[in-house]
Amino acid sequence: MQEMLLALVLAALAGATMALQGALNSALGKVLGWLETTLVVHVVGTAAAAVALFLWAEGTWEHWRQAPWYTYLGGILGVPIIYGVVRSIPEVGVAAATTAILLAQIFCASLIDHLGLFGLQRISFSWYRLVGSLLMAGGAWLLLKR
Repeated sequence: MQEMLLALVLAALAGATMALQGALNSALGKVLGWLETTLVVHVVGTAAAAVALFLWAEGTWEHWRQAPWYTYLGGILGVPIIYGVVRSIPEVGVAAATTAILLAQIFCASLIDHLGLFGLQRISFSWYRLVGSLLMAGGAWLLLKR
C-alpha cells in the first residue's frame, strides 16, 4: 500500500510539473516561436537528463538492443506535445488546456490499459472506470465554463 501511495504522489507531482511546464513553454513560445521553443525545451531537457544520469544512474546501457524499436519513439512524441501546449495555453489558459490534456490522457491511458499495449499489464475497462471518466469529463466541462 505504501508503494502505491508513493507512486500516486509521484504521479501527482508529475502532473503539477506538467502544468508549470506548459505555462513556461507557452511564455517562451510567445518570444521564440513554437518550433524554436520545442528545440530549446528538448535541448535543455537532454542536458538535465544527462546530468541526472551521471549523478544517479540506475540502469545499464548494455541492454539497449533488447528494447523493441517502438519504445524509442517517446522522444518524438514530445514535439506534438510541446506544440499543442504552446499553441493552446495562450488561447484558452493553463487550466482549460491542462484539463483537455488530462482528459485525452485518461481516455488514451484507459485504452492502453484495457488492451495491455506495449507489454503492460492488462487492466480491463470496467463500469467504475467508465463512471470515473464521465465524472471527470463533466468536471472538465464545468471547469471550462466561463
